[in-house]
Amino acid sequence: MKTICLYFEIHQIIHLKRYRFFDIGADHYYYDDYENERSITDIVERSYMPALNALHDMILEHGKFFKVAFSLSGTGIEQLEMHAPQVLEKLQAMNETGCVEFLAEPYSHGLSSLANPESFAVDVKKQCAKIEELFGKKPTVLRNSSLIYSDDIGAQVASMGFKGMLTEGAKHVLGWKSPHYVYHCNQAPNLKLLLRDIELSDDISLRFNNSEWDGYPLFADAYIDRIARLPEEEQIINIFMELSALGIAQPLSSNILDFLKALPAQAKAKGITFSTPTEICKACKSVSQIDVPDTLSWVDEERDVSCWLGNAMQREAFNKLYSVADRLRIANDPRINQDWDYLQASNNFRFMTTKPSNVGLDRGIYSGPFDAFTNYMNILGDFINRVNALYPLDIDNDELEGLLTTIKNQGDEIEMKDKEITRLKAKIEKMEGNEKKAKAPAEKPKATAKAKAPAKPKAKAAKAAK
Repeated sequence: MKTICLYFEIHQIIHLKRYRFFDIGADHYYYDDYENERSITDIVERSYMPALNALHDMILEHGKFFKVAFSLSGTGIEQLEMHAPQVLEKLQAMNETGCVEFLAEPYSHGLSSLANPESFAVDVKKQCAKIEELFGKKPTVLRNSSLIYSDDIGAQVASMGFKGMLTEGAKHVLGWKSPHYVYHCNQAPNLKLLLRDIELSDDISLRFNNSEWDGYPLFADAYIDRIARLPEEEQIINIFMELSALGIAQPLSSNILDFLKALPAQAKAKGITFSTPTEICKACKSVSQIDVPDTLSWVDEERDVSCWLGNAMQREAFNKLYSVADRLRIANDPRINQDWDYLQASNNFRFMTTKPSNVGLDRGIYSGPFDAFTNYMNILGDFINRVNALYPLDIDNDELEGLLTTIKNQGDEIEMKDKEITRLKAKIEKMEGNEKKAKAPAEKPKATAKAKAPAKPKAKAAKAAK
């Protein structure tokens, strides 16, 4: 039986402000708060809330039949908490239906998997903790930023305990194979891979409102018919896209939500179900491994990482950022860590691209790639100075880690001794209380005897009077 795995990404760009060379050392705040609030308020109004309301209605109408998965970046969650908490409240209400799965991804929506395995692991762990805090579920399937994947990344994801991972069904990787099966990582057979169907996904997210497209207008029955006509053995149809495709890339005036709402009924009529990624990983066996020696993603025609690291400017910024990754992780300063999350975001490098793209790129305040590079490098210069200022530069990473480990061990020892002191004080107080209770009955008769003593002379005086 064929099943559709419908997945949406929710991520919000953290906009950097105009930062001059002369701001280095004088200004440690890098963000355009006005633009951050304006942009997320706009996208929530035009896309997130209408789309989530539609998806929630679909769950309520079709019960356990309709299911959907989401992946939220940690930085996106922070923006929603600050400016649009109603989105998180809606997701929590959807979560209570039992028809929604939340996936793991890097907290920063960054490229740490391409640079530093330890930073990648910390990034993912931080986002998983946030998801569990909000929705009460620990993710078991991971989706890397922009579906970035390679054999080495897959092996690391498996070592982190995940059972499955989402990635792109790129033709140069699959060759004659179909994306409509479950595969596994060639270095970790226990990690199952779900591959995005590029054509079926992009028909909704990129082409739906394009009147010049051969498939325009696209109707739900025709869309489901295409899925039903696939070979019988091709049973897994992965349709992955950004949630902003519903309302931003494809405006609400295009009736994109009406199309979406019609899908479950059409699928049910054809005997096609909906499943979450975890359900598929549990129910379906892998048909074979896929070999991905070179990194792939879901961006641009090349389906690689060239949109972030394709030119010298991007690579210089990327290498300089991650040159302090180990030192920053060792130091673990909260304020620095927050800036680290925001500066890792992949869009910072995307703004520097010089390659053409079939998807429009809004560079925001930047006039071009060099402008984006200059602004980012100014910020990065100040940020790295702050990282290096945490501890003397003449202490290398190994010495710093040893020093901080010693400090941590001493702190743990002090904490244990404080707990022991507290325990002993409580024990002493309890012993003193028991001792007071034991003395109390012995003191009571003496007090009674003293009270009665003066009565004896009065009795003798009365006898003498007689």
